[in-house]
Amino acid sequence: MNGIAAVVFDWAGTMIDFGCVAPVDAMKTVFGAEGIAIADAHARQDMGRAKRDHVRGILSIDAVRRQWHARHGRDFTEQDVGRIHDALEPVMLTTTAAHGDLIPGAAELAHALHGKGIRIGSSTGYTRTMMREILPRAAAQGYVPDYLVCAGETLEGRPSPLPMWKNMVELGVWPARRCVKVDDAEVGIREGRNAGVWTIGIAASGNGVGLRLAEWQALSPAEQRMRADAAAAPLRALGAHYIVDTVADLLPVLAEVEQRIGAGDNP
Repeated sequence: MNGIAAVVFDWAGTMIDFGCVAPVDAMKTVFGAEGIAIADAHARQDMGRAKRDHVRGILSIDAVRRQWHARHGRDFTEQDVGRIHDALEPVMLTTTAAHGDLIPGAAELAHALHGKGIRIGSSTGYTRTMMREILPRAAAQGYVPDYLVCAGETLEGRPSPLPMWKNMVELGVWPARRCVKVDDAEVGIREGRNAGVWTIGIAASGNGVGLRLAEWQALSPAEQRMRADAAAAPLRALGAHYIVDTVADLLPVLAEVEQRIGAGDNP
């Protein structure tokens, strides 16, 4: 009982889709179809939440709410939220296909964890339908988690601990001090802390920086460090126990977590 039993990973921005681009492109498309122009920053504001909650959050942004009222002569309703969410699913199938590459090091990390007998869980703000193209593509690249929790499969999504706890239940792992949550989104860090597990934030490849891999690689090392540090700050403020740039940097941190578990430390 002195080692890590399971690591539960987020998907976009953590294990796939460097920069978490697919949901941004999809949100801009479906809101554009409603006659509403949203900025990347609007689409990223509630990233990581279940997509229905994400849509509602965008509609609640003052600048978006004003556009909506100017176009429709009223505030948005839950019927509007549902319609936009339903329109989002097929668009997400297209954007996730375009941004379905694993983040460098993700497959190697998963192989190393499985080699140590550590279970791999996963959770996402995407619905099961939205994951339809992602799962076989990830598998073809060498990443097959042992379990997946999608949006709508727990009564509440992130930042509640329920997706993390559902992973733990279905993977048969306990206690919480032997489990780790890895996520690039603020709601994912809150989920991990609420679940009572070790929680590790992802800075460079995630929503906080929001750059595609080629765009990130084109930056100077100094610019990369500045942007990653800025993305890390809110994750650290929410209580992330550790921050790494990408999952390629995770194994040494997990080794430290195992030492702390062996020493009797709790998250």
